[in-house]
Amino acid sequence: MRLPARRLIPATALTAASTLLVSGCFTGSSDASGDGGKRVRVAMMQPPRSGLSPLSDDAFKLSRWSTAETLVKLDADGDAQPSLATKWTRSGKSWTFALRTGVTFHDGTALDAPAVVRALTRAATASPKPRILDGVDLTVTASGSGSGDNVVITTTDEDPLLPQRLSSPQLSILAAKAYTGKTVNPVGAGTGPFELVSVNGTSSAALDRYDGYWGTKAKSPGIDVKFVPDGTARAAALRSGEADIVEAVPVSQAALLDEKLITEVPMPRTNTLYLNTSSGPFKDPALRAAARQSIDAQSIVKGVYEGRADVAQGLLGPALPWAARLRKPVTRVAAGQPKGTSITIGTFTDRAELPEVAATLQQQLQKAGFKVRLEVREYSAIEADALAGKFDAFILSRATVLDSGDPAAYLYSDFASDGSFNIAQLKSPSVDAALKKAGAQPTGDARRAAIIAGEAAVLATDAAVPMLHERVIQGDAAGVVDAAHDPRERELVTAGTYVK
Repeated sequence: MRLPARRLIPATALTAASTLLVSGCFTGSSDASGDGGKRVRVAMMQPPRSGLSPLSDDAFKLSRWSTAETLVKLDADGDAQPSLATKWTRSGKSWTFALRTGVTFHDGTALDAPAVVRALTRAATASPKPRILDGVDLTVTASGSGSGDNVVITTTDEDPLLPQRLSSPQLSILAAKAYTGKTVNPVGAGTGPFELVSVNGTSSAALDRYDGYWGTKAKSPGIDVKFVPDGTARAAALRSGEADIVEAVPVSQAALLDEKLITEVPMPRTNTLYLNTSSGPFKDPALRAAARQSIDAQSIVKGVYEGRADVAQGLLGPALPWAARLRKPVTRVAAGQPKGTSITIGTFTDRAELPEVAATLQQQLQKAGFKVRLEVREYSAIEADALAGKFDAFILSRATVLDSGDPAAYLYSDFASDGSFNIAQLKSPSVDAALKKAGAQPTGDARRAAIIAGEAAVLATDAAVPMLHERVIQGDAAGVVDAAHDPRERELVTAGTYVK
């Protein structure tokens, strides 16, 4: 369920503006066609980590730029709606999808069944697979004679969530030319209202309006993107007029901006401390319990987030209101005594609040008897070590319904023994069983109850300590019209977005 965006009310006392401007970031050029429209200048938080491959988290950039599309999209309630597929039917383990006619890729080739088979097969056989396919084995075939406009997707086990899975940007459908090499190259290969025309490494990207789009023509002539990991610099770009749309304005910068330019977007995102259960001190459940008891999340919300976050009662936050209604107390092991135990906590700089969260946790854990060393880098430089279990603990801001609109996929990815994002290195038969059961339930009340049971199984291990649920702040310049404020982080610049 989508919560409404709320205008942020900044503090009354303003401090001096940062001098970290993003000089010369954007050209701000007008539409060459002469209709007077301006290109949308966007300051993104994280640079590409995998060359904008749709099989990675970079897929969400492609989605937010409206350049790559999927067979299915989600509505505000998380229900599957038509996109490149117009309808679908289920028969046991198989689903048949009818493809939209008249769709062309940005290179002029037509969307057809072989193109969908190629794209989804590449995703299903990738190593690692997109996390939306964790625990899912599927095959894709063309169906029917003549038009060839149907595809059949068959899973090894019955999967009631398959249409929602296909809405993940990591399962975008690209033209054949995108898949000719070892990596997937999305330049000029999407179907959306904007064509990705150039990428300058981890620095910038440019998109032009695609006039052959099957849907409503984009109002803006294009998008100019700069990747600006430093949150202060992103805020400065909005304040100086160098950017039209700015992702993830840090809480500390909100008071420096005109309140009319910023919107607080409640997010299904949890700030969590993952504890390494396979090696190091936190292999001991009693020390994990001691760490959990040492954390004062309320002080983090108040001190770091200036009250603009919600203290976590579980892994799933207020963006999923049914979770609180179904949640019951969890039984955990008794806490042990740290007695000077040394631990290393990792986190990253891309989300500006996380280093400060880490510093606050360091103080809290040291007060409880741990000796704490922090290691803070950019996310692209620390992710591999986190996934390899090289830290005793790791602080992560994690979207809980990012891929399918359903948290079962997130729980499986992060906490199943074979989950692709298992930073806690958790291998628990009881957790695996609970998460498998949740994933097998049909959508509705039974599935929600099973998901909360899976959450309880994870929390009982103390492999993860949920601290707070974030509210991301987005900046839109005064001339921006109809920028998306999407809790799922799938939309940002749409066909209807433009700059006056």
